[in-house]
Amino acid sequence: MSEADRIKDAYRKRDTEGKSALYSPFVNSALLGMHTAERALIAALKRQGIETLAGKRILDVGCGTGRNLQRLIDLGAEPGLLSGIDLREDVIERGAGLNPGIDLRVANAEELPFDDGAFDLVTQYTVFTSILDDGMKSRVAAEMLRVLRPGGLIIWFDFRYSNPHNSDVRGIGRSEIRRLFQECDVSLRRVVLAPPLARRIAPVSYALAAVLSVFPWLCTHDMGTIKKVETA
Repeated sequence: MSEADRIKDAYRKRDTEGKSALYSPFVNSALLGMHTAERALIAALKRQGIETLAGKRILDVGCGTGRNLQRLIDLGAEPGLLSGIDLREDVIERGAGLNPGIDLRVANAEELPFDDGAFDLVTQYTVFTSILDDGMKSRVAAEMLRVLRPGGLIIWFDFRYSNPHNSDVRGIGRSEIRRLFQECDVSLRRVVLAPPLARRIAPVSYALAAVLSVFPWLCTHDMGTIKKVETA
């Protein structure tokens, strides 16, 4: 089985077992994670001098049905300048129905169907922790950089740590990120309250969970930017 097929099977298993419900915005712990990630995204963009996404050409790798792309529209992104790819035909089909103005395609991120330097921003949300094969990680990273213009940004959001209860994912640390994106400027912050804590606390007190999420040592994800350095 190829690594791409293994990833698709892992998502099918998650859906079959009903685990996708854990990520619904109607679940307080998931909602807290979404709010935290969105605030962290805005802060990361502002650190790069970006206060609107108007006019930006953006690709979301592993886009699913396009939920993250929809959020970017609220930050000024224009649907006609947005693209997304995913391995799974069913989620792209659903996403195309929900987002008729966005270019959504079934594709493998190891071979992105776009020209060199086509995008100002490339985003990835928990894609790399779903890839267990080191060769595939390297190829995906190289493709993301290829389609990014010089001086453009990768928006990075992913787990720092492995989940001992889920063998289908593996955490990715700062040293591995820097190895994958050599000669890039990497700026990451720890965000999102550890899910085991969030799932216990947020249903009882969302406010307390939100306060705890500001302490980096209680957080499990990295959010930030990877800047493709312009060459002379």
